Amino acid sequence: MAEPFYPLAGKRIFIAGHGGMVGSALIRRLEREPCTAITADRSLDLRDQALVRGWFQDHRPDAVIVAAARAGGIAANITSPADYLYDNLMIAANIIHAAHEAGVERLLFLGSSCIYPRLAAQPIAEDSLLSGPLEPTNEPYALAKIAGIKLCETYRAQHGRSYISAMPTNLYGPGDTYDLHRAHVLPALIRKAHEAKRDGAQSFSVWGSGTPRREFLHVDDLADALIFLLQTYDDPAPINVGTGKDITIAELARLASDTVGFTGRLEFDPAKPDGTPRKLLDCWRLEALGWHPSIPLRDGMRMTYADYLAQLQKAGQPSHSSSTQPYPSR
Repeated sequence: MAEPFYPLAGKRIFIAGHGGMVGSALIRRLEREPCTAITADRSLDLRDQALVRGWFQDHRPDAVIVAAARAGGIAANITSPADYLYDNLMIAANIIHAAHEAGVERLLFLGSSCIYPRLAAQPIAEDSLLSGPLEPTNEPYALAKIAGIKLCETYRAQHGRSYISAMPTNLYGPGDTYDLHRAHVLPALIRKAHEAKRDGAQSFSVWGSGTPRREFLHVDDLADALIFLLQTYDDPAPINVGTGKDITIAELARLASDTVGFTGRLEFDPAKPDGTPRKLLDCWRLEALGWHPSIPLRDGMRMTYADYLAQLQKAGQPSHSSSTQPYPSR
């Protein structure tokens, strides 16, 4: 296990995007550390350079984890490409530059596995970045994330900043979105299976052929990995965070059905886009540092379904039926 070179004791750590799935998991994880997590309310629009600069000058955190992003599945990326490119570019540029101006010691920028070429060799190593064309269905989001990675690299090179980037695989867990227009594949499949069981349906539809392979990491495992990297990793190259195991979308849909207790059929629609054929990260660098995930997919799926049911109960009404298809994950 790598020894920490940046101990968190007494540090004030700003979690940008603390209300999201990843940010919430980071707040939970930091409760186990002798540090203080700092958050900002919704009045801080991270796309507004002046507001972000003013916030950093006023609060001056010791470290920053950039978990804020405009994120969504294939359909959302296709219908709003300008929003995904602009919003994520502004979030990355404003936070990283303001952190530099405020003298922030450490910054961890959270990227995405969609930064890699659509047909990258599997498993995908970090040096695959910019070696081929991106997946068209999420290119705007990926370009913005690549810009954030390069900002961290260049602020390190020009200004000596200890800023790093981590590339997580597909994420799921508590706090995920189950809105079928914005959801990624795992929460979307859970909702579709739940509604099919609730309504007594004989089947539910899955967008695509079911053949693409995806890797899934529970968000609490990601949070643990990020806190580990914040303390131990200091290299200009991005570092992958995943499980080293993948599954087809068809297998995932069956697992969602098993989790929910739906016994009907799956109906795949190959006329809809599949996205990248396969996306499995090579995580040997993280493993060499001594970190490994701890939540198996089947267990994590049960936890996620429990979270979905809790959200329904909190809303006071069951989820409404919808003809919208579950979207493949980026």
